[in-house]
Amino acid sequence: MNYEYFMEKALVLAENALSQGEFPVGCVIVYNDEVIVDGFREGTVDGGDNEIDHAEIVALRHLYELDLNIDDKNKISIFSTLEPCLMCYGAILLSGIGEIVYAYEDVMGGGTGCNLKVLSPLYAEHQITIMPDILRDKSLRIFKYFFSTPDNNYWRGSLLEKYTLGQ
Repeated sequence: MNYEYFMEKALVLAENALSQGEFPVGCVIVYNDEVIVDGFREGTVDGGDNEIDHAEIVALRHLYELDLNIDDKNKISIFSTLEPCLMCYGAILLSGIGEIVYAYEDVMGGGTGCNLKVLSPLYAEHQITIMPDILRDKSLRIFKYFFSTPDNNYWRGSLLEKYTLGQ
């Protein structure tokens, strides 16, 4: 699979989110080397506190709206410009997706480092591949721009902002 190609698609979505004043996270879901759905972060404009419409959740909603008959969901990959948080990671696991590919680590809320073996069987029994740092520098540039823009107040003063601007 061409990881960079699909992450570029997610980065375009992150830039679209940024152009709308949203937190710049983009996501594509890939099956059989084809983007089948996408999504980007919603609900953060003007300090909005919507913590449900993350890019991965938006893309997962679109996936289920398509009502595709995919026999082996383990062959689905999800590409995100930011490491999925714990909520998104759980939703991805429950969806049966086999691979998470992300660009930039979320030092504040990233969930992919969670030890599944210590969780209940619903999560512990799921096998998933995690592929970090694909086009990390491109994603980092987008987040640096977001956090250095005075009009963007989402996660202002957070660990993620400090970590990002410190690089």
